[in-house]
Amino acid sequence: MGSMEEYNTSSTDFTFLGLFNRKETSGLLFAIISIIFFTALMANGVMIFLIHTDSHLHTPMYFLLSHLSFIDMMYISTIVPKMLVDYLLDQRTITFVGCTAQHFLYLTLVGAEFFLLGLMAYDRYVAICNPLRYPILMSHRVCWMIIAGSWFGGSLDGFLLTPITMSFPFCNSREINHFFCEAPAVLKLACTDTTLYETVMYVCCVLMLLIPFSVVIASYAQILTTVHRMSSVEGRKKAFATCSSHMTVVTLFYGAAMYTYMLPHSYHRPEQDKVFSVFYTILTPMLNPLIYSLRNKDVTGAMKRVLGSIFSQEAIILAKIIR
Repeated sequence: MGSMEEYNTSSTDFTFLGLFNRKETSGLLFAIISIIFFTALMANGVMIFLIHTDSHLHTPMYFLLSHLSFIDMMYISTIVPKMLVDYLLDQRTITFVGCTAQHFLYLTLVGAEFFLLGLMAYDRYVAICNPLRYPILMSHRVCWMIIAGSWFGGSLDGFLLTPITMSFPFCNSREINHFFCEAPAVLKLACTDTTLYETVMYVCCVLMLLIPFSVVIASYAQILTTVHRMSSVEGRKKAFATCSSHMTVVTLFYGAAMYTYMLPHSYHRPEQDKVFSVFYTILTPMLNPLIYSLRNKDVTGAMKRVLGSIFSQEAIILAKIIR
């Protein structure tokens, strides 16, 4: 541990090196991330609106999906707006308090999503493999327990890890080689030995990543086995297509997070870390509603009904005005 002159524990600003550090590509990257951000907000917002307004979507699966969309909207909003505003204002700083808040929200939301995705796979397993018991196994009470459990797990992660991460003495160089206050990037600035804490974080990530991901794999393995026995060829194709798209997004999400938190630090490179973080912090919130819901016939049907209702009301109002 160095002397007091070697590090600074005051609440001074951190500086992000960020994604937009190459002038020749920064404009294009800014445009792409802006499009992804607004697409994610719009797609998830539409999903929440449709699920809560259309009675045909008042089922356990869509109840859980509405909460997934809510988490995704909050999740991407803790990271991307700051990036975009910093680019426009040509600044990259964040206060100690701001970094702590971003770190806490990020850990809480990503943790909640880890657990929720695992439990949503269980929902699909029950629906396909035990359809007769589905109303009992996925009752309204069970759905709320799933939501509460997901938020509890995520909050526990945030409350446990954030105070420790941000309590380390940081060196005078407060440049975070990342685009947000992600734990591994922040810990690189610490002037003390963080080995013990990184071991604790590793154990937490094993619990929060491997256990839900194992539930997802086991659930979809059972689902695919059941689907394979179906007599309907069309039904098999539809189920396989749905499962493969779901597994692609889930693998992308969990895989990128596993790389960030479970791979030994000697294998990490700042540029690679940023790319993997983009996958599970920016791309996944946009892909989730597109893959899970908006390609679904139930959702497109609900969209048509809502639009039809809006147009019919406008027609009635217009007719009254003309009269």
